[in-house]
Amino acid sequence: MHMAATEFEAERGRLTSVAYRMLGSRSEAEDAVQETWLRYSSALGDPAARAEIRHLGAWLTTTCARICLDVLRSARVRRETYPGQWLPEPLVAPLGPTADGFAPDPAERAVRRDQVGTALLVVLERLTPEQRVAFVLHDVFAVPFARIAEALETTPEAARQLASRARRAVTAPDAPRHTADLAEQQRVMAAFVAATESGDLAALVRVLAPDVVLIGDSGGHFSAARRPVTGADAVGRFTLGLFGRAGRYGGQVKAGVVLVDGSLGLHIETVDPAGRLIRLVTAFAVADGRITGIFNQLNPDKLTAVPALAEEAAGWPPSW
Repeated sequence: MHMAATEFEAERGRLTSVAYRMLGSRSEAEDAVQETWLRYSSALGDPAARAEIRHLGAWLTTTCARICLDVLRSARVRRETYPGQWLPEPLVAPLGPTADGFAPDPAERAVRRDQVGTALLVVLERLTPEQRVAFVLHDVFAVPFARIAEALETTPEAARQLASRARRAVTAPDAPRHTADLAEQQRVMAAFVAATESGDLAALVRVLAPDVVLIGDSGGHFSAARRPVTGADAVGRFTLGLFGRAGRYGGQVKAGVVLVDGSLGLHIETVDPAGRLIRLVTAFAVADGRITGIFNQLNPDKLTAVPALAEEAAGWPPSW
């Protein structure tokens, strides 16, 4: 069993990465991976089941995908009663100290290894559970359709069609586009921060794509827009109000530039007039020099794993 545990641990990082992109929740992804381990250890005690494990990585991926599929199916029911808009649980890391800007923790790096980004995770919510599994396995992790078919208990051709439908949804004209590298993201975010700091709506609108969308998830804990805000002018006005409120709290605000799902984002901590701590993690989608999506995560239940800001991260705007 010791050898089996060692072999499984070698696969854990990849399995967590797969599960997170399917589920949009680190905690649920970790639970799915742990359930995969339990099924693997159980299979080792059954000679017939053990004989089916011809390639460990492939077997674990298929098993993990089936578990995630069950979670996604039940999640659709939960999302129907979710208060307000839903966003994935963000994976947040400080900038540095490594060359690629990621946190040095190996588990964190494993989850971020195959970057997808918040924008894509949001779009994946449009898909059926079967489409999401097929798309993530094939388009993100290059799993063959024959193996995907086993996970979905269907034919390779049906799995191919599911991935194709998912791909069309992901590339639909109304899906936020995120194609910018980190250098372009920094230029655009610097302009965004400068415009919000000065309260210059015209300058802020110039940084926003005409069809930009803003989504806020508070989980019912705080007031937030219950529908997506769309259009540069509407998003600009909403943004100035949001960050203006943070600034009005004076010395009680901290702000920092961080990595959110591998892309530049903002982490803000402040205290409202009632004395409640408010943490906000904002992810951006950037394409062609403009922001196409702003995703504000305020739900404290989804920010428990986010590292606290350093003491020197004081005031708005954040320092680069």
